[in-house]
Amino acid sequence: MSAYTKCFDPSGAQFGIPTYPWQFAPDGYATRRQLRARGLRPGGQPVAAQVMRTHRGRKAAVQVAYLYRIDRAKPVRPMTSRKWGALALAMLARRTCPKCRITFSYCIPTSLGMCILCAYPEEQRAA
Repeated sequence: MSAYTKCFDPSGAQFGIPTYPWQFAPDGYATRRQLRARGLRPGGQPVAAQVMRTHRGRKAAVQVAYLYRIDRAKPVRPMTSRKWGALALAMLARRTCPKCRITFSYCIPTSLGMCILCAYPEEQRAA
């Protein structure tokens, strides 16, 4: 049995939803990323189909991408001034060190939880 026939189930008998091999989905279906590139979103619709391919490096041995119908997709909601403001405040919080309260031009590493100067003060004095 080839990988193509293992991933080909247009009736949905084996996997519950129509399944196609990678890059062989019929027209009218798109992934979330493809919808976003067109300025669309799924809009609450259920998954209509899936594309599947075998993958040797994964435990499940398959890689799946869900497909949505393009004709049922809705346009992306526009960003409002409040959303832009909230996003700016969130990015400001990611760039501000909680210990010394300095705002940097880069995001503070989450692994340290503070800026590099506060995380390694002895190394800064030696330099």
